[in-house]
Amino acid sequence: MKIRLRDVVIAFIIFVLLFGAMQTSIGAYRILQVSMVPSFQPADWIVVDKMCYRFSSPARGEVVVLWPPEAVVPPGGNPYIKRIIGLPGESVRIQGGQVYIMQTGGSGFLLLQEDPALPASHDGTWSVPEGSYFVLGDNRDVSSDSSVWPDPFVPEEDIIGRAWLRYWPLSRWALTPDYAGTLVAAGGL
Repeated sequence: MKIRLRDVVIAFIIFVLLFGAMQTSIGAYRILQVSMVPSFQPADWIVVDKMCYRFSSPARGEVVVLWPPEAVVPPGGNPYIKRIIGLPGESVRIQGGQVYIMQTGGSGFLLLQEDPALPASHDGTWSVPEGSYFVLGDNRDVSSDSSVWPDPFVPEEDIIGRAWLRYWPLSRWALTPDYAGTLVAAGGL
C-alpha cells in the first residue's frame, strides 16, 4: 500500500486541529501549594475545564485555577487553585473565623455555612467589583488568597477554568470534591 503525500498532509492537519481544540478546552495542572488541603494535596494532578466559563459565570463554591495578581506572583509564575467565595457586586466580610456575604441588592450580611467547615483567619470587609471574584483557599490559615492580597479581586479573564477531575495519584482519583455552602441569616450583621 502506497502512502500519498496528500493523505499525510490531511492526517497532520487533523492532528493539529484536534491538538489545538484539546489545548483550548482542557488542561492538566499539578497542585504545588498547601492552600487547598484537605480538598487537594500538593503533588495532586487535576484536569481543568477551560471552556465552561465561556458559556456561564463562575458560581460560589466552585474550585478554579486562576492567575493571581501580579503583585503576588510576577508574570510567568504558576497559576493558583482557589475556591470562589464572593461574586461580582457582592460584599464579603470575614469576622471571627466566619465568612459573611451581602448579596447584590441585599440589605444585610448572611453567614456562609460551609460543609466542611472552613474557618477563615483574616478579618476584613471587601466589596467585589463587577467582573471580578473574591477567592479563598480551603486551608485558610496558610492560603495566599483574596483575604491577604493587596489587590484582592480576580478579574473573570484571569480565571483559567474550573477544576473538574483529580487523576493523580491514582489512589486519590476523583471528581472535584463536593462543596456545600449555604447562606443563612446572621443575627446582628
